[in-house]
Amino acid sequence: MSLSAKAMAEAELEGAFALLCAFLATDEHYRDSASAYGDRGPDAIRQALQLFLARPELGFVWLVLDQRTVVGCCVVCYAVSTSAGAIVAKLDDVCVLPGREGQGIGTALIESLKAELRNAGVRRIDTSCHLDNLRARDFYVRLGFNSLNEERLALLL
Repeated sequence: MSLSAKAMAEAELEGAFALLCAFLATDEHYRDSASAYGDRGPDAIRQALQLFLARPELGFVWLVLDQRTVVGCCVVCYAVSTSAGAIVAKLDDVCVLPGREGQGIGTALIESLKAELRNAGVRRIDTSCHLDNLRARDFYVRLGFNSLNEERLALLL
């Protein structure tokens, strides 16, 4: 297995689209909150991916590839943190190609992302996981994330 990591370009859009569609359609923890997020399905995913390509100052889709196949991805959006006095990253939709879980792809995804963001001067990565998703929580903690003892809330506009 020869893994590489990079920001999504037009050439990887379809691979990222397929992976995100599969994840958001089937992940029980995401599905539990999908209506609060205002989930609009595959059309919204495609629009979001196009927006990342058109507006890279807002963020990007980070990929792990095995050869040319997208085997892991996540979404990164930038924000300004008043507590850090700097740019921070909001991490969402971390997923690995079904059947490829447990092969170190998720770890490679996050470790390479941490290096990329450090090099860009980003000071912190914020993420969240469903309260019942202990596997995801343990994954993040193992990679150095700290619990904030907060709950994520959403308001649809």
